[in-house]
Amino acid sequence: MRTSFNVPDDLVAEFDQVWQEQGLDNRSRAVREAMREYVESHTRLEQLDGDAVALVAFDYRHHDVIEALHGVQHEYQDVILNTSHTHQGEWCLESLFCRGAVDRIRDLSHRLRDFDGVRRVRVMVIREDSTSTPSDH
Repeated sequence: MRTSFNVPDDLVAEFDQVWQEQGLDNRSRAVREAMREYVESHTRLEQLDGDAVALVAFDYRHHDVIEALHGVQHEYQDVILNTSHTHQGEWCLESLFCRGAVDRIRDLSHRLRDFDGVRRVRVMVIREDSTSTPSDH
């Protein structure tokens, strides 16, 4: 199937450089591979039930969304154990170490994606069941 996308020129240039350096045959193959990786990385959390331990990392334009992001994080205090924040110019990187109900962690990651000022959100499931208590580590 043929399709088209609106992608910023600088992102296309960076993407082209990477797939060419990796020795792929063409941009279409690289896009298919990137799409597969995207689907795989986003379906794991979607397929889980119960509790989990996960790291949610995201980057954003500080001045565009900081107050609203803090508001969302306060709504999910039941699953966010701690946060880490670093400044990279006008962009910030934040990581949230989460533990608790998968549906709450999933909802949190979806809420973070709703902001135009958030560039990307990555979720790494560390443990699928959190049957141990914090004192078990």
